[in-house]
Amino acid sequence: MPSPSPAPEPLLARPGLSWSGTVDYGPGPLHAPRTLEELQRIVAGARRIRALGTRHSFSRVAASEADLVTLGELPEEIEVDSAARTVRVAAGVRYGTLALELARHGLALANTGSLPHISVAGASATGTHGSGDRQQALAASVRALDLVTAGGDIVSLDREGDAEVFGGAVLALGALGVATHLTLDVVPAFEVRQRVYLELPAEQFGGAGLDAVLAGAYSVSVFHHWDGTGAQIWAKQAVVAGDPAERTAAADAAGPVGLPTDPRSAFPELWHGARRADAAVHPLPGLPGDLCTDQTGTPGPSHERLPHFRLEFTPSSGEEIQSEYYVPRAQIAEALAAVMPLGDRIRPLLHASEVRTVAADELWLSPAHGRDSALVHFTWKRRPAEVEALLPEIEAALAPFSPRPHWGKVFTLDPGTVRAHYPRLEDFRSLRDRLDPTRTFANAYVDRYLGV
Repeated sequence: MPSPSPAPEPLLARPGLSWSGTVDYGPGPLHAPRTLEELQRIVAGARRIRALGTRHSFSRVAASEADLVTLGELPEEIEVDSAARTVRVAAGVRYGTLALELARHGLALANTGSLPHISVAGASATGTHGSGDRQQALAASVRALDLVTAGGDIVSLDREGDAEVFGGAVLALGALGVATHLTLDVVPAFEVRQRVYLELPAEQFGGAGLDAVLAGAYSVSVFHHWDGTGAQIWAKQAVVAGDPAERTAAADAAGPVGLPTDPRSAFPELWHGARRADAAVHPLPGLPGDLCTDQTGTPGPSHERLPHFRLEFTPSSGEEIQSEYYVPRAQIAEALAAVMPLGDRIRPLLHASEVRTVAADELWLSPAHGRDSALVHFTWKRRPAEVEALLPEIEAALAPFSPRPHWGKVFTLDPGTVRAHYPRLEDFRSLRDRLDPTRTFANAYVDRYLGV
């Protein structure tokens, strides 16, 4: 008796909208293969195709005028190698899910984004990051990846064996192929304590004061409203238990500290003039603090403290737009001061702004390529026309600081200006010619900012 035919892969009529409701991914169809072989067949048969992650981007980086594919129906494979301190993970796995599995093996990610809900491949491809002077973007931890290329073939690349091109392959905006698996560097599990401080005074929100705040813990975020002061400081400090010589590699990355690194000492009531919050807060006005990670200063696993938001909750309604610009770390105070005169026009459109830091990396299309960076971030109300009208003035104020926009967020910079900030762009184009000469994985966004 013949074996039954496998069920066909799901084909969804409409891809739908982004998490924010502001990006229509296109007419589709949206494919949802259940096996790697199905994915290969779909890609091989497509004229043009783009892969969707968890749809948390605010730009049109993943949109398509043709086919789309989601990896959400593929098996959530996670293969931990404790001895090598690596993990091989299916592209569609979310960071929160991955972190829980690593914790069962006594391991952790050195850094995470503010949302644990995003997928490993999508976050890596677009340059998602956390915060910390010594913390690189999430894509920098990728040491190997598998891509389904235009003919349906699988191409495997790794950091050592393909050193001449690997820097262009990880953070590639989906323009080289559909990532199916990534291998990440991980570290021994470590704990983090988090406290939030309120009302950073104006004299500390600039110059050496702001630098000291941003350098004062393993991960720091400063939320503000363009009034010259800091509304909230989210300070996440790695715990160093026992002999400092035995600290984990992740805790060692904390560097110069301004807050306790042991598991018991009280965080100060005042820090750089800001007062310690006595209850949980949310970075966006009007939303409850219980959606956020623990802020009591109690030690906990890093994956339960480094994100801003808890995995079991949706952090907000999605009624927002985000923009973000990378500037040199040493110039963050000057960059903020340059934009501050626009504060009266920014505030009516704003939920909150955030300042974070990211260490330099060597990924060709990374906004932190070759320079330690600080990030000027905006979480806007969902008023796209007004936001788009104001962004050119913000970008003009930031122009002296060579701003690089986050690929997954909204910006209006001229494509030529964007390209000029990436010294390895021509190398990337050569790699793209090699892996996708027919431009199967292109879309209007990629064509506009990287060239056809």
